[in-house]
Amino acid sequence: GAFSGKDPSKVDRSAAYFTRYVAKNVVAAGLARRCEVQVAYAIGVAKPMGVYVTTFGTGEASDDKIAKSVSRLFDFRPRAIVETLDLLRPIYQKTAAYGHFGRREKTFTWESTDRAEELRADVLGAKASSQVNGTAKKANGAPAKKKSSRRAAKSETGEATA
Repeated sequence: GAFSGKDPSKVDRSAAYFTRYVAKNVVAAGLARRCEVQVAYAIGVAKPMGVYVTTFGTGEASDDKIAKSVSRLFDFRPRAIVETLDLLRPIYQKTAAYGHFGRREKTFTWESTDRAEELRADVLGAKASSQVNGTAKKANGAPAKKKSSRRAAKSETGEATA
């Protein structure tokens, strides 16, 4: 549904922001070049019925393994989403022009990749230190050359692409 007129307590709005946030962290962690996160809720039940991750064959680990880490590290309950992304602030007027997603302003907390390192470590364990926030590193710690500088994002489905 549309976001207009809905406050953050409406899970279709807040969960869209949160799945965007999670997908961006998966990509920033170097766990995938493309990621879509889906979440399913039942009416009156705070905990989601399911959290699904699809990396379209670009994952550094299986989609199931990434989804398990995502479910463990991110709290998808509606109130937790509102608190995590600080959604009760008066920020939504700015989304009327230029949209909700792909914004650079810090106001839009769902664009943050602040959990990338934690997520990468949880998914990959000891192998986690080689790439975080989309920046590969050589054994000596120097940045490796990027394969592609293309950055795009699509998010009402919680999808992010690097």
